[in-house]
Amino acid sequence: MEPRRYRLAMAISESDIAAVRAATDIVALITEQVALKKTGRRWTGLCPFHGEKTPSFSVNAEEGRYYCFGCRVAGDQITWVRETMHLDFVDAVRLLADRASIELHEDANASKERKERQRLFEAMERAVDWYHHRLLEAPDARVARDYLRSRGISGEIARQFRLGWAPDQWDALVNATHFDEAVLTGTGLGFVNQRGRKQDAMRARLIFPIFDPSGKAIAMGGRVMPGATRPDGTPQAKYKNSPETPIYSKRRTLYALNWAKDDVIRTGEIIVCEGYTDVIAFFGAGMPRAVATCGTALGEEHFRAMRNFAKRIVLAYDADQAGQSAAASVYQWERQHEVDVAVARLPRGTDPAELAQRDPVALAQSVADAVPFLQFRLERVLELADFATPEGRARAGERAIEVLAEHPSELVRDQYVMQVADRLRLDVAMLRARVADVARGETRIAPIVAPPRPAAGRLPRPGIEALRLCVHFADLRTRFDVAYFVHEVQRDAFSALTSGEPISSVIERLDHQGLEEAARVLSEVVVDDPGPRPTDAAIAAVVAQLLRHASDVALHELERELRSGTVAPEVAVTVIRDVKERLALLGSDQGESAEASLREWLAGRLAAQLT
Repeated sequence: MEPRRYRLAMAISESDIAAVRAATDIVALITEQVALKKTGRRWTGLCPFHGEKTPSFSVNAEEGRYYCFGCRVAGDQITWVRETMHLDFVDAVRLLADRASIELHEDANASKERKERQRLFEAMERAVDWYHHRLLEAPDARVARDYLRSRGISGEIARQFRLGWAPDQWDALVNATHFDEAVLTGTGLGFVNQRGRKQDAMRARLIFPIFDPSGKAIAMGGRVMPGATRPDGTPQAKYKNSPETPIYSKRRTLYALNWAKDDVIRTGEIIVCEGYTDVIAFFGAGMPRAVATCGTALGEEHFRAMRNFAKRIVLAYDADQAGQSAAASVYQWERQHEVDVAVARLPRGTDPAELAQRDPVALAQSVADAVPFLQFRLERVLELADFATPEGRARAGERAIEVLAEHPSELVRDQYVMQVADRLRLDVAMLRARVADVARGETRIAPIVAPPRPAAGRLPRPGIEALRLCVHFADLRTRFDVAYFVHEVQRDAFSALTSGEPISSVIERLDHQGLEEAARVLSEVVVDDPGPRPTDAAIAAVVAQLLRHASDVALHELERELRSGTVAPEVAVTVIRDVKERLALLGSDQGESAEASLREWLAGRLAAQLT
């Protein structure tokens, strides 16, 4: 979810967001893409976010929440639009507002900013159209059309990717569109030169328009024709890309994701290339799930974007370039974003565009045979090894040790240690020890990301049952106290519920506060079918069960304090006796008094822990 400060900056009020949620039937929204069946008070179906045969996806129509018990995705109407249509928070709210005929009340500054961004988007769209028609129709674009044909790119493909041609003129686009200076610089389409004249940014280049995931044009990449030189005779840069602008960030943008995302989601795989023509080659070879970075190295923001679409990332780089990737970063991103990074086995010195022309079947096979990143790096080391002499095998072993030590997982390293030892005929114990020594002294490796905290299914059961009552029957929240919840995650969840806000707002606030597990617990509980309202006896049983669990935990802690000498024996013995007596009274005529006494004791224990 988006941070609250981001929404305030875009000036969509909390009341407008709440109105959009209230006006959007989440079942109707989701059933546009997923078949849901009513089961009791809930709707269930096959989860669209992971492959499954047995329904684990559940929707609570009253609270406007969904949750998958398989992959644990969760959200509300806005989250659904964001995840399925790949929009940012603001655009998702606007889409749902339009759908529900709700007028959003944005302040003057936000309205001005939105209009300015819209002006830039419209200018980019006009420029893309103008360059595209030049490529298709202008006589001077013949050189570009001939080049595309030589690379196996037909007119149909050029139309699909809206390729264009920037003529060999200083101000052709400027004169055709009459964009003002603010638009030219705001889009990166042009600039004002030293003579004070407006000038095009692209000249004599094949244009590759770049779009955001929703299909809005945001930037351009321009490729010179082979053999093009500067006036002084030196070669021109092969590619020229748009600068950073208010609508374009290189480190977050992936070329062709707008076209690739459907196949990426369908297959669970995304192919990352170096260049625009490589991407187009993959589409032509029947793999329309390729993307490329836009003139920058693959980085953290790219991984963050890709993990929303697929869990398998295949690098389809030139073999030498793939081997030069920042290994430590790749391993860190694998763990942090829970993705698998593999490398396509392209013939050395061949890029995807060349292979697609020569042998598209081989290109597809290179992706199917992609190997884990560490295995690829080791294979490159062993390919260059001299197996004929002990010295050659030892040198290869030293290089392999360096590669192995970069991986943060000892278990993964050990699997490959045995393979390397077999290939190089080295002692496995010695190789294992050397790798461990280097790994311990390797300061460039990022720390291993801590595993997530336990999910709802592994939290104390009494707390889950109590939270279920509190979520579905709000008036019962007064029967409980924060001190009853001994597990931190459940305590955070209950504390948030006491605000009286709608469940979606509570979950959202927990996420904003970094309490993701508490948000996840509520996301799971809210889609459970609670059935009819429980009887007073059933409610009392849940309260008693929770109190007994909390008191047992507190008594164990008190006994440890007694053994360690931090509490006087006579005090501890008295407290333990009193608590057990009160626990025995729960459910009796004196149960209410016993509960009040236990509540006071547990609250005191909790307050002492928190100070």
